[in-house]
Amino acid sequence: MLALDLLLQGIVQGAIYALIALGLTLIYGLLRILHVAHAALFTLGGYIGVIVTNETGSLPLALIVAMVSVGLLGIVIYRLAYKPLLDQSPLVALIASIGLFIAFEEVFRLVFGSYGLSFENPPLRTQVNLGGGLLISHSKLLVIGMAIVILSILTWLSTRTRTGIAWKATVTDSQIASSFGINIERVRYLNFFIGSALAAAAGVMVALLTNLVEPTMGAVASYKALAIIVLGGLGSVRGTLVASIAIGIVESFGTVYVGHILDRDALAFAFLVIALMIRPQGLFKAG
Repeated sequence: MLALDLLLQGIVQGAIYALIALGLTLIYGLLRILHVAHAALFTLGGYIGVIVTNETGSLPLALIVAMVSVGLLGIVIYRLAYKPLLDQSPLVALIASIGLFIAFEEVFRLVFGSYGLSFENPPLRTQVNLGGGLLISHSKLLVIGMAIVILSILTWLSTRTRTGIAWKATVTDSQIASSFGINIERVRYLNFFIGSALAAAAGVMVALLTNLVEPTMGAVASYKALAIIVLGGLGSVRGTLVASIAIGIVESFGTVYVGHILDRDALAFAFLVIALMIRPQGLFKAG
């Protein structure tokens, strides 16, 4: 029973990592930019989720507001910070992204305070018995369900719609895609909107599980998400999903069995290092 409980905990954590890292994967796959500031959007989503829920009492409304507003902010970041740098070395965009991330953290401290925000009446705290004494909270079920729904929608968009075809064509060769009449800028804007909205959704889910949002919440998430997309294979959506779930499960089991030697984050990075030593090119090719 302990093993099943740990597996469930790992899947929940992996689902959150997937929501964060998928946005990074989409952006890297299209522009080859390591968008470190993505983690700040994850934190902002958490803040918006808590504030709107406290003001209205509606978690679904908070989730929608967080995803839409942060998605729009993602477009603004691309337009003002990244678009002027596309002709420069990728390192220039990376440095700009790190600067943005640090700036956002300071803004969060100034606006929301250093000690974080919590739900006044934490939602979805009741538990469900899955059988055999295995319990899971409604909040964790929501995380898993949301991840499944969002991934299903993304799969449908990328394989069954003109938008998905345009995105794949732009990833393969933007100049050829443009010559066929595809609006490259529109694809990029949509990419940043979706990726940023996913980060916001992850932020709301983490706030829901921990009942805390603080300015530095995105720090570890940023490094871990970057490591996950490298392990999965840069630009590979499938690889990102597999790597996210694997990291979540390793953390869950490792915290119980070897937690006295390594803490949760150290376990994750140790696993990543070992995996990349075995398969340095990542788990899957981009696509």
